[in-house]
Amino acid sequence: MYHHQDLPTGGLAAVAPRARTGALCGLVAAGAGMAFAEAVGALTNPDATPLLAVGDAVVDVVPQPLKELAIALFGTADKVALLSGMGVVLAGFAAAIGVLARNRRWHGDAGIALFGAIGLLAALTRPESGPFDALPSLLGAAAAVAVLRLLLRLAPGSPARSGAAAGDGTGSGGTETASPAAGAAGAPEPRSGSPAASPPAPESAAGPAAGAEPEAEGEPQPSAGGTSAEPRAGGGFDRRRFITAAGAAAALSAAGGLGARWYSSSRVDTTEMRAAISLPRPASPAPALPDGVEFDIPGQSPFFTPVDDFYRIDTALSTPRIDATTWTLRVHGRGIKEREYTYDDLLNRSDLMERDITLACVSNPVGGSLVGNARWIGVPLAALLREAGVRPPGEGGPADQLVSRSSDGMTIGTPVADTMDGRDAMLALGMDGEPLPARHGFPLRMVVPGLYGYVSACKWLVELELSTFDAFDAYWVPRGWSQEAPIKIQARVDTPGDAETVDAGTATVAGVAWAQTVGIEKVEVRVDDGEWREATLAEEDTLDTWRQWKLEWDAEPGDHRLTVRATDRDGETQTADEASPAPNGATGHHSVEVTVVAA
Repeated sequence: MYHHQDLPTGGLAAVAPRARTGALCGLVAAGAGMAFAEAVGALTNPDATPLLAVGDAVVDVVPQPLKELAIALFGTADKVALLSGMGVVLAGFAAAIGVLARNRRWHGDAGIALFGAIGLLAALTRPESGPFDALPSLLGAAAAVAVLRLLLRLAPGSPARSGAAAGDGTGSGGTETASPAAGAAGAPEPRSGSPAASPPAPESAAGPAAGAEPEAEGEPQPSAGGTSAEPRAGGGFDRRRFITAAGAAAALSAAGGLGARWYSSSRVDTTEMRAAISLPRPASPAPALPDGVEFDIPGQSPFFTPVDDFYRIDTALSTPRIDATTWTLRVHGRGIKEREYTYDDLLNRSDLMERDITLACVSNPVGGSLVGNARWIGVPLAALLREAGVRPPGEGGPADQLVSRSSDGMTIGTPVADTMDGRDAMLALGMDGEPLPARHGFPLRMVVPGLYGYVSACKWLVELELSTFDAFDAYWVPRGWSQEAPIKIQARVDTPGDAETVDAGTATVAGVAWAQTVGIEKVEVRVDDGEWREATLAEEDTLDTWRQWKLEWDAEPGDHRLTVRATDRDGETQTADEASPAPNGATGHHSVEVTVVAA
């Protein structure tokens, strides 16, 4: 039997280095494969690359509670969190493949083929997918296999370099068997100093004999005469060559992947395109803001949300970049003759309107930040539908659902009646005086006051179809959300913030409240379990925008809870019953806990 100190090369002392080297090979190969896939995708379809295609598939299949948890934890950074998590999983998978492939080359091929198949399936099941969408995953997997095999041939203890057959269990990390020089199996271990132990064990063609000191990786060994020996015939492990090859592959992959992604994003430069667009003066401009519409209190949400701070919640992992010069909007469906509009058709219409409208996401928790107010300019939706021959259900129209489709395949269903009942529903071309930013739907999006975004605010709009709720379920409905979702009355405390410390004395409590299409009549604040006190309201812009409020509070030292509620113009007071966002919007009163300290 062998004692621990007599383990041959490839024993316990060599396991960790071999695993590290294998993991490095797997990581570099995966990076090369992903970079090559990005390069192919840049020439075919950037959204069909494995990372984005699989990411989109994950978004589609993840249970709704997990989606809500992700939004609650990461907010508008949910896509970054998803892609980062996928990167960690991919790195772990690649490292494991590399370790396994050190002993069995086919393990590496099979692992890469499995991931390539997942990417292929995800790409081909995307909306509007085509045969060329298979190329990024297929060619990326082939590149990863080629790089992994190359690095493994250069790696220390490679079966291919040591003469062992790949996959036969010998060589690096394999099951060690005693060579003839070590004696027959089961023979007693020679005693130190005995004749059998005196001569050095000869090297076989497969490497040093059992019991010999392992050769240091990449270092020449002294000969009997004390001079450096030349490498053995067939070549030994060259550390420098391996590190150079791995480093070069990693650097080229990084440069190639970033270059391909840059090329994909620069093929349609929406920034330059938007800069060349001049929004015309609308035929129906927004009314001038009344004096006193904004209190200008530090910490309170401004009346208009800065574009860079405006929330974005959607399923697109990569922001669609659409060429407005070739883009068209298709309008078709029940009871109408199909029509098509170009961007210039819409931009040059004589009935453009401008309105201030607050948008809210159904995923917004009570007191959350997934709500914002902006000034929009666009085409009156009701007018465009009527010129296409659309009649609302109340006038005998055959369609009760307007299905809007995004360039990324998203579908949103809006009640036809709500788009034609006199509210300022529009197909928006601009936001806060500029053409729509790419992340907010350039070149065209829907804006319908009074409805949560998932049933009204389709971005990157390419198609409107007149249908029925019985005939078609939009994207979110099979996932547990309601077909119709009016925005619920809400009020929020902006300042002081939760867990904030406040000086004793007069303190200002302030926030915003909204009840679209109806308007806010009253906001009340309660300290701890005391009486409700009516807050001061800022001037109202329109029924479709939020309204600022404030209350001067005589803050006494100690811990306190501040709670707010709103009442709309119809006399409905915000319910205290707590409900999560699913299936049609959160309810409850927003409150913050503050500590008041003596000045």
